[in-house]
Amino acid sequence: MITDWVTQLLEWSVRLVETTGYSGVLLLMLIESTVFPFPSELVLPQAGYLAQQGKMNVLAAVAVGTIGSCLGALINYAFAYYVGRPFLLRYGHYFFCPRDKFEKAEIFFRQHGEIGTFTGRLIPGVRHLISLPAGVARMKLGHFIGFTALGAGLWCVVLVALGYWVGAERERIAPYYHHIVLGMAAFCVVLIGGYIMWHRGRKQAVSSKQ
Repeated sequence: MITDWVTQLLEWSVRLVETTGYSGVLLLMLIESTVFPFPSELVLPQAGYLAQQGKMNVLAAVAVGTIGSCLGALINYAFAYYVGRPFLLRYGHYFFCPRDKFEKAEIFFRQHGEIGTFTGRLIPGVRHLISLPAGVARMKLGHFIGFTALGAGLWCVVLVALGYWVGAERERIAPYYHHIVLGMAAFCVVLIGGYIMWHRGRKQAVSSKQ
């Protein structure tokens, strides 16, 4: 049964986080933020559940999750910075970054720039890839780290809070996670739309003064 398999997977992930502690959360989120497909929903809600049980601290779990995400993003950024776009387009499929996904992430980044780095951290399927076009474009490192930390921090807060809230009823994580993803997508659309309108208004104001 699929339900039994999901339950076993959730139990395994709780034991993994409980066994490895904060260092495990940091390492697993680092891996999740690179090109390896290890889902954050198997790490952060479990940390939230363990915090509810008094075995972890909520703020510490969010902090190490955010740090791990930033470190993983920096690995992607540095890799893309040094190997360049042609290499990623040609060989990206060997490390879970096929050409079509990279090009979509690149278009997303080119259209929205720094705000895309922040919102990209909130969108599954884009989260771990948005660092690559940022590295290719040689985005300012301070800006990259700042916007990545904001997005990753928000994502960590939401998922840790989800695990804390559902508690022992961990089978409820999946349906709530679906709503969270939709909510985050809507939030990103509104935020990007607002940013574009603000940016256009700013350009028009500058043009009118000239």
